[in-house]
Amino acid sequence: MTNPTTTTAGAPTAEPGAHAHWQRNLAVCMFGSFTTIIAMTLLLPFLPLYVEQLGVKDHAAIVQWSGAAYGATFLSAALVAPLWGRLADRYGRKPMLIRASLGMAVAMALIGLAANVWQLVGLRLLAGLLGGYASGSMVLVATQTPKDRTGWALGTMSSAIMAGNLVGPLVGGVLPPLVGIRNTFFAAGAMIFIAFLATAFLIREEKKAPSASKQRGTSDGTGWAAVPDKRPLVAMLFTGMLLMLANMSIEPIITVYVATLLDDPQRVTMMAGLVMSAAALGSILSASRLGKLADRVGHWNVIVGCLAVSALLLIPQAFVTSGWQLVVLRFLMGLSLGGLLPCIASVIRHNVPERVAGNMLGYSTSAQYAGQVAGPLLGGFVGGHVGMRAVFLGTCVLMAAGAGWNWLAQRAASTTAPVTR
Repeated sequence: MTNPTTTTAGAPTAEPGAHAHWQRNLAVCMFGSFTTIIAMTLLLPFLPLYVEQLGVKDHAAIVQWSGAAYGATFLSAALVAPLWGRLADRYGRKPMLIRASLGMAVAMALIGLAANVWQLVGLRLLAGLLGGYASGSMVLVATQTPKDRTGWALGTMSSAIMAGNLVGPLVGGVLPPLVGIRNTFFAAGAMIFIAFLATAFLIREEKKAPSASKQRGTSDGTGWAAVPDKRPLVAMLFTGMLLMLANMSIEPIITVYVATLLDDPQRVTMMAGLVMSAAALGSILSASRLGKLADRVGHWNVIVGCLAVSALLLIPQAFVTSGWQLVVLRFLMGLSLGGLLPCIASVIRHNVPERVAGNMLGYSTSAQYAGQVAGPLLGGFVGGHVGMRAVFLGTCVLMAAGAGWNWLAQRAASTTAPVTR
């Protein structure tokens, strides 16, 4: 039976003339998301050096301040994501992208002017509060793209975001020795400012006609109250958190785990970097293709399949005997996980009213940030107290549970009609 919450390739789209600029919007959003993600992640290789430059000398304190500065952005971004989503529903998605790009350009430049470590952490918090370009772009693309192209468009967006995550640390490793740490932040701010200009002058947002209830002066409810069937939404919030948790749970133990697989200590860092990059590369290659597949076979079907395959791939990762085996398995896992983000956004879009789509996608972003924070904490705790293999096996159980829950939620949702927007 065809999944009623998804749209097939032959489904009718909006009225003629609508979505006329969706391809240009997608290109600008991809560029803006790519540049902002690079700016947010490029400090990873040199963050401890910058903390030391700002006056922190004790080794343990450098590590603690580096962790606080890095996590500050994700913490503040998670707190305000639903707010920006709600404002996007009320005032438009393009103004939110303009706000995010300009705010991040200013915040990045100010980070380069930090005089002490407290200012660094505060400015990282500010970057998270003012940012959200990538998540805002997902909202705009999800609501401005023809329904039968949503999965492909969101998959392409996800590829740009993951490419930024992959390229950012590489840029951060190359640029500071050439231009200096502070100038690296100034360059990042300038790059985001270009994204701000492109967003302001090139994006065209189609205005939605007011709903019948608004024309009558009545209200259909706001926020959660506006969603008639909350089961698909709850399932997607859980799935987004699970995706990030699965990606990040290995981060605290990866270098130590790789060290147990290699005889040469000099190769540990390089192999650990390859393992970390393998999953991101796989996701970049598969995201748009899985999104296009989801447009044909159903977004929820792809979600269930991706979670199930990822769960299976986690089992051999716990029993590898060489570094290259782990690299290959993480690459394959990246291929399977690449389809999740675009499909999550598509399912949310198809199951909530248009007027609260940004708000609900904001909650989805917050759930993903929660997984990004919880993953390393959980992985580090389990790896340190139970064993490193338990991290892979425990994550496997969670992914399998997620696949089962989504399968049940899909069957339950198939008995209800899709939301009319």
